[in-house]
Parts: sequence; structure tokens; C-alpha cells
Amino acid sequence: MKYKTIFIVMVLFVSAGSCRFFAKYPGFKNAGHGIYYQLHTLGDDDVKAKPGDYITVDLMYKTPADSVFFKGHRKFQLTGPSFEGSVDECFSMLSEKESATFILSADDFFEKTLQTSLPSILKPGGILKITIDMIDIQTETEYKKEKEAFLNWIEDFGDYEKVILRQFIEEEKLPVELMASGIYFINLLPGTGKKIEPGDTITINYEGRFLNGKFFDSTVKRSQPFQFVYGTEWQVVKGLEEAIGMMREGEKSLVILPSDLAFGSEGSSTGMIPPFTSLIFEVEILEVISPVKI
Repeated sequence: MKYKTIFIVMVLFVSAGSCRFFAKYPGFKNAGHGIYYQLHTLGDDDVKAKPGDYITVDLMYKTPADSVFFKGHRKFQLTGPSFEGSVDECFSMLSEKESATFILSADDFFEKTLQTSLPSILKPGGILKITIDMIDIQTETEYKKEKEAFLNWIEDFGDYEKVILRQFIEEEKLPVELMASGIYFINLLPGTGKKIEPGDTITINYEGRFLNGKFFDSTVKRSQPFQFVYGTEWQVVKGLEEAIGMMREGEKSLVILPSDLAFGSEGSSTGMIPPFTSLIFEVEILEVISPVKI
């Protein structure tokens, strides 16, 4: 009887250990709909983000081997999931100040959510890891009230910015080409490689600074080139995307963006870029990879 009891205990121990060791994704819990998650930080309360809320998040996209290929800080209005397993379900699982890593279908994320082709760094039928840090959650009413008060306060800044930008161009005597959209473009080094097309995975180095020369971001200083799928949402600001689309692999250019093509009348959600602020980007296209056509 004694040996039988020991045997049962050993079987239970081995079974429990096997479940943990042979779990589909060790350390991750099954959230349903093909989504798995690992919570890193608990939030301040139990109020979760819901469709219609405006959320501010830090995002990180990683390969199954945890290689980071995108980082970004975004503020947007959350929508309801358009399909089971959508990334929108992940956002709705988090409360303010909460962070977690989610595993979901790479094909669904790029093809259904971003409506683009799968980047070459991921395998068809494979997974994608997305780490989400929920910085802030606002109801639609709270967001509109804050925006209205803010715009009333800075309503005169737009004309001021135009004057400052014109004076900067004149004083620096820059050989810029003014695009129809309002972008100021200077080619520093011609590119001889592939022209960039929507859906291409591109790797760039960039340095961003204000008109006074002060840097606010630099992949060069971080020694961390930025890679993203050209033409998809949540990647780069409108004006920079347009400028990159005019470039080729190997090209280096200087781009000056008025605020309506950068962070606009609100500035960046981090507060780093003030409202109605023109920006300068020095961009170099390091690599252009076209999607594999099947």
C-alpha cells in the first residue's frame, strides 16, 4: 500500500510537470480565439479598455525567437474586433498601467488587421509576439473635452509656425525642393537600389530634430535601425511616409515636415513633440525587401 501511494504521487508530479513543460507556449496562458498572453505588470484598477475608448500604448513587435522588429508609441481610438483572434482583443484585456505580451497569428495580424503581406522575417502560418504597455485609457467623452480645451488654448499657434518655418528656410539658405503636399525635400546621397513600393519591408536609419537643431530621436545614436512594412498603419508619420516613398535603397535625404504632416495641432502623445511644430528628419534607406510572391 505504501509503494502504491508513492507511485500515485510520482505520477501526479510527473503529470503536472509535463503539462507545464509541454505547454504549447510555456509561461503563456490561453485567452481563447488563438491568443495566448503573459502578464508583466498589473494595472491600477480593473477597468479594461473597451471599443470607443482612446488608448495610449507602447508597442513592440517580435518574432517567435523574441527578435524585435518594431517599436512604437501610439494613441488611437480602439475599435471592436473584426475577427476572432484580432489584436483588438488583446488591447481590451488590459487596464491602465498594465503590460503584457501576446502571441497571435502572424498571418491574421498582417493580412487582416494591417491589410498587407507578411514580412519575410516571419513564416506563413506562424506566430507573432506583441508586447503592449497600456499607458492611458480615456473615454470618448473625456478625449473630446480634453482636445477641445487644448485646441482653444493653442488656436493661434498655426500661423506662428508658418512664420518660423519660412524664416528657417530663408536663413539657412537650404536648396530644398517643395513638394505639392508641403514637404521640403533635399537629396543628400542618391540611391541606386530598388524603389520602395507598398508592402516592402524596409530598414532605415533616421535622426529627428527640431528647427533649433536639438535632437528628439536617433536610430543612429541608439545603433538600432528601424524596420517596418511600408504602407501600413502605425509605422511613421504621414509626411515621412510620403518622403520615404520617393526614395530608393541606399538613398539618404533630408526632409522638413510642417506639423500638419507630422504630429499636427496636438503634438505627440508623449509630449516630446509640441503642437504645431515643424520637424527635420535625416533618413537613409538601408535595405528594401519585397514580399515573396507565391
